[in-house]
Amino acid sequence: MKTRLAIASVVVAVLGATAAPLPGLAAAPPAPAPAGEHGWVTSTLRHMSLEQKVGQLFATYVYGADAAEPSAADRAANLAAFGVETPAEVVEEFDLGGVCYFSWSHNLDTPRQIATLSNGLQRAALGDGRKGRVPLLISTDQEQGVVLRMPAPAAQFPGAMALGAARSPRGARTAAEITGRELRAVGIRQPYAPIADVNVNPANPVIGVRSFGADAGLVAELTGAQVTGFQDDAGVTAVAKHFPGHGDTATDSHTGLPVINHTRAEWDRIDAPPFRRAIREGVESIMTAHIVVPALDPSGDPATLSPRILTGVLRGELGFRGVVVTDALNMAAVRERYGDERVPVLALKAGADQLLMPPDLRLARDAVLSAVATGELTERRVDESVRRILTLKYRQGLARSPLVDVEKAVRTVGAPAHLAAVTRVTDPSLTAVRNDTGLLPLRRADRSVLVTGWNTAAFAPIETVAAGFAARGARATARPATLPSDAVIAATAAEAAGHDLTVVLVNKAWDTTVTDPRGSQQRLVAALLATGRPVIVVAVRDPYDVAYLPGVDTYLATYSYTRAAMDALVRALHGELSPRGRLPVTIPTADGSSVLHPYGHGLSW
Repeated sequence: MKTRLAIASVVVAVLGATAAPLPGLAAAPPAPAPAGEHGWVTSTLRHMSLEQKVGQLFATYVYGADAAEPSAADRAANLAAFGVETPAEVVEEFDLGGVCYFSWSHNLDTPRQIATLSNGLQRAALGDGRKGRVPLLISTDQEQGVVLRMPAPAAQFPGAMALGAARSPRGARTAAEITGRELRAVGIRQPYAPIADVNVNPANPVIGVRSFGADAGLVAELTGAQVTGFQDDAGVTAVAKHFPGHGDTATDSHTGLPVINHTRAEWDRIDAPPFRRAIREGVESIMTAHIVVPALDPSGDPATLSPRILTGVLRGELGFRGVVVTDALNMAAVRERYGDERVPVLALKAGADQLLMPPDLRLARDAVLSAVATGELTERRVDESVRRILTLKYRQGLARSPLVDVEKAVRTVGAPAHLAAVTRVTDPSLTAVRNDTGLLPLRRADRSVLVTGWNTAAFAPIETVAAGFAARGARATARPATLPSDAVIAATAAEAAGHDLTVVLVNKAWDTTVTDPRGSQQRLVAALLATGRPVIVVAVRDPYDVAYLPGVDTYLATYSYTRAAMDALVRALHGELSPRGRLPVTIPTADGSSVLHPYGHGLSW
């Protein structure tokens, strides 16, 4: 841990001069609401019961691919979690304001299925048309890159750090626009993106490549571009996250409570600019972080539960007027100090509007109702948040058109023009970090190639790279070795000795605490290098891995393992594409004592 914190301090020091606050980013006063919006919001709010209002504050997952007819397993899962069996019944039972889709809850399969599910849930939300019934705000984590929920044929763009490497606001905006259009087509109006965190800590276990980079100016520019792409171009709600900035931590907030020890001046210089830019561009929603920032609030409360941070800094100083959504309330960081019954009440008192995924929805809902009954929360305070949520829904067009055209969704998701844009946006992100022996570009194709290392069945990057070599005349063998045992390492090295070239993919090889506690990826690379045969190492996630792989002389960073990223890699290795990406972060040495590869570094051929 001390080594990782040392790395963070080196990078903060290196970036201090470049991460200057952006001038002129004060929030503009909100424009007057159109008459139709004001009328619908006011009328709807007036006819809502307290229970309906409190329901609007919550968004959660539901199990099942169909609103009314989920599988038997999903019925059982809903019954255990919510006391009712179908997704539609969950929405009706709790008067839910929102639903968040996940693959593990079996919501995301084909465009037709997703659109049909969305329509079924919206009908459940609206019920029989009685007063006070409100359409849902459906959401998902579609950051792209290593965090994406929509399966193929959906357009799968590179994630934030790849976009940072490409240095293209236009590319970032295009990725957001097309992502938003496809989500809107299937009924999802709230992608939890873009990431506005500035990743100045290479040991950050939870953000990493989800960030555009380590320079506040770059992150602010691309955050602003994506807010525009999502909202102005695609018509969905951008969600800048995670306020007040999750980029300098060595603790994963899913499992522990991170403490960000930036001074107020450092926060203003490093963490604040992307959020200021998002607010200037009119971002409609901001997600909180379950982190402690003593310089902003010395109480020890995580930002999600901090009135000083959410009301004082975000709304008061930065002037944000939109919907504040919490990060998931089932994460350990926000549950560490208070019980599950207190967290939703404290979040509302702090200034949050939308409460995401409490671990016990019924307990959380009843706790808020009880707080109103006892006077700890006033109904007027509840109304403030519900009004903001209703306003957002009106602006999304949900008051007029909550349902989607299923056939149009099928035509929209994965449209040929969208997939072509994926390639255009991905290609400039590929970053060549080392080519010390001049191995690249490869000068002949008819060679024997072993492709090995980290793999995942969902994307099959090993198989994609091997197929790319084979298509160019190589005798290519795909041999996945994800977190290999000693026996697999030995067998893979022996096999590599019989090939002309080995390409090995690594994924967070630096993280020998959580991701790879046995250090198997580092040992695999060492064994491959020991064969004396040429080895190309490719980081398919964090670019920092090279600092932990001594002896590597050919190293590239793709920042993700999507098919488009692997296709770009193969073309670059063969000289069909010249790498143009530049590191959007600094890569320090493993001990954090110096810079190994500086911000902005990148080779071409």
